[in-house]
Amino acid sequence: MDPDLTDLGEQIALDPQQFIGIPLALIGAVFLSLGAQFQHRGVVKVESHTTDTLGKGLNGKQLMLLLARPSWVIGTLMLGLAIVFQLTSLYFAPLIVVQPLGAIALVITSIVNSKVNHVQLNRTSITAIVMCVGGVFLFVGVAAFTAVDKPVTERQLAVILIVLAIVLVLAGLAFAFFRRSIRAIFYVLLAGVLYGFVATLAKVIIGRIQQGEFEWLTLLCVIALLAATALGAYFVQNAYASGPPDLVIAGLTVVDPLVAVVIGIVVLGEASQAPPWAMVVFAVTGVIAVWGVFLLARSHPQTRL
Repeated sequence: MDPDLTDLGEQIALDPQQFIGIPLALIGAVFLSLGAQFQHRGVVKVESHTTDTLGKGLNGKQLMLLLARPSWVIGTLMLGLAIVFQLTSLYFAPLIVVQPLGAIALVITSIVNSKVNHVQLNRTSITAIVMCVGGVFLFVGVAAFTAVDKPVTERQLAVILIVLAIVLVLAGLAFAFFRRSIRAIFYVLLAGVLYGFVATLAKVIIGRIQQGEFEWLTLLCVIALLAATALGAYFVQNAYASGPPDLVIAGLTVVDPLVAVVIGIVVLGEASQAPPWAMVVFAVTGVIAVWGVFLLARSHPQTRL
């Protein structure tokens, strides 16, 4: 066999099973977008009937009232389906392959909003959509051929949990000192960071189960995942109460994949076998996709940043 072809084959960590995760992640992104639309509608209706807290975030009573809103319940069920598809995609593919595909949810959200509100997408929005979709699919296309699933070690679990604990402490301090001036973007960014860790914890838990190693540290990861999911969901509801769905989805689809991909590369070593050219492509396409998401969030007719 040609030595050059042998070297190329060693560089490409192709596993056909990884491609199963891509359509599953795309389906999850669709449910994420639609779920956000329905949840936002329910939150707005609840807050509009409690004007004394309008724009100040949700209190306990309002959270209970959401359970009586059909739109919010439907949205929650859709988000539940989005989580199921995401977890299933993580079973088949590395984190850095499927997690960036969540950015497609912003594109769907923008298009749905324009149809529902009978507002035509402007040229800048269309350009941003092309940047977002193109950047994400190029990133995922290269990652699908170069990323690898590696055994998850106890050291990696400990690093992820320690970093998450530091993030929670910093977030708590920020919330304590700036609570009165908090805006939607704070809730969106923090929720995005938490969901990035949720995806990462889900991936490492799945990995440990596949390895047949479920010990106390893995159980601690499960507890951390549930806590981060609940807290992230609370921040998302408050973001809906103080900002448009486009802002929420834009923030989540930028911060969530960014956090997860960084952890996947730096801590889990999913790009350890990627050749240098692939790392360059990751950086360039990642910047293009993130730039497109922010441009779309700012230029869409229904977005109010």
